Amino acid sequence: MFGLFKKKTEKEKLQEEYKKMLAEAHQLSTKDRRASDQKTAEAEELMQKILLMP
Repeated sequence: MFGLFKKKTEKEKLQEEYKKMLAEAHQLSTKDRRASDQKTAEAEELMQKILLMP
């Protein structure tokens, strides 16, 4: 209950976006491998951004 109104930090938002990108890449992997690889590369760029955050 104490975390009910807690706002997400920028880092938490980026981590959530990273998870969504990986899930989308996994879905694409069965249909279009090139699009899946591109989405995975975008997710990895986002992870580098997350890792550089304090």
